[in-house]
Parts: sequence; structure tokens; C-alpha cells
Amino acid sequence: MSTVVLPERVRAATGIVVRHQVQIGANQFTFCFTAPPAMDRRGAGEALADAVAELRALDTTFGPLRERSLVSRFRRGEISADLYAPLTDLVDRCILMRAATDGWFDAWAVPGGFDPSGLVKGWSVERAAARLRAAGIENYAIHAGADVTVRGHSPAGRPWRIAVRDPYDGRRVIETLELTSGAVATTGAAGRHDHVIDPHTGQQADGFALTTVIGPELSAANGYAIALYAAGPTGLGWFPTADGYRALDRTGRS
Repeated sequence: MSTVVLPERVRAATGIVVRHQVQIGANQFTFCFTAPPAMDRRGAGEALADAVAELRALDTTFGPLRERSLVSRFRRGEISADLYAPLTDLVDRCILMRAATDGWFDAWAVPGGFDPSGLVKGWSVERAAARLRAAGIENYAIHAGADVTVRGHSPAGRPWRIAVRDPYDGRRVIETLELTSGAVATTGAAGRHDHVIDPHTGQQADGFALTTVIGPELSAANGYAIALYAAGPTGLGWFPTADGYRALDRTGRS
């Protein structure tokens, strides 16, 4: 699975360093960021609270498993996608991902109808990251399960280091990535092989054992990782992409 080494909360010469973990719905999120020099602890706490509040609001409003969420209401045909701009954005992203993957990511081809689970976590993390940037924070990592998005530098002043581990041997690091901007998403982590549906057959996917995608945005990286996991070698016809998304195999080769 993808992991990022995050330091404990300390005060650095360049500003306050904050680490925070929070459980929201089925997902655990870990924040690590360095506040700008002019920001005090109160300001850093307020920025963190705002980002966490964004995640909570999105989970309540768009969580596919919540009966009254906008996603669930859209799935049942009770509302249209243009009711609320963020819902329009989410639906449009799913449409674009379906086209970009030759239908191997298809939020409509799952049991029960429209389900954007493959994008919504990364999309939510991106919106939380935007709240940090709005507060003036430019050096951060947000870790969500096997996925992570980063910007800037770690508190040590170096690029963020992200370990991609073998799902069958957690002691084995397949690759250590160093990033100052971008995202890493992994499907098939921790031995899970029952959560991706082949949209062409409706059956459990049986493609690659582990798919890790690196690229500019976490929501798209999530979608590509799921599509590649489902497609297996077939997906190599449309991947990597011209806009900077690439994959690692179990050996760490991209």
C-alpha cells in the first residue's frame, strides 16, 4: 500500500508543523503541513479545522453509502446533476474518466447504479487541500488510506517521500517516490481484490494484482488506478497519459 512518512508535531524554524489524524465515515485521513512563518498556532488550527470540516461536509453531502446524500438521490433519479455545482463537477469527472479509460472506469456500470466511489475520496481530498492553500499553506501532505496528495516540501525541507509497499509482503518496499507536487493512488492494496467491478461484465475484476498511479490530481489517479486494475494488460493501450499519469507495476517499474 502507499504510505508517506509524516513527522510528529514539532515547531520548526520555518513555521509550525502540524500532524493530525481523523476518521470520517469509512476513511481515515492524515494531515501533515507546515504553516507559513507568519501563522501562529491558532491560525494553523483554524486552517486544519476548515479542511477537516470540508471533508466531513463532503462525506455527508456526497457519500455514496448515505441514503440522503446528493449522490444517492441522483442515483435514484430524484435530482439532476446540475442541482449543485460540486455534484455537476463530480458527475462530469466520472464522464471524462469513462471516456479516458475506454469504459474501464464507469461509475454507471456498477450494481445499484451510479457510484462514484472510485473518484469521490480523491476529489474530497483535493477540495480539503484547496482549503489549506486558501489559508496560505503551501507545504502539505494529505494521506487517505492507500492514497496521498502532496505539495511543496516536508518539514525537513525535502521532497515528500512516499513508499509503495508490496500488498503480499508489507515489509517489502516496491518503490520510494519523492514528490513536491502531485498524487499517488493504489488499488489492490493490502490484499483487497474484491472491490473493483469489471464494467464490461459486471463481475469482480481480475486484472493486475496491484496498481499504483502517480499524477497531478488524486481523483484522476484514483480513477486510472481502478481502471487499470480492472483492465489488466488491456489498459496499457491508453496508459500512460499525455497529461502526466503513469503507473508502477509490482516491481516498481513505471
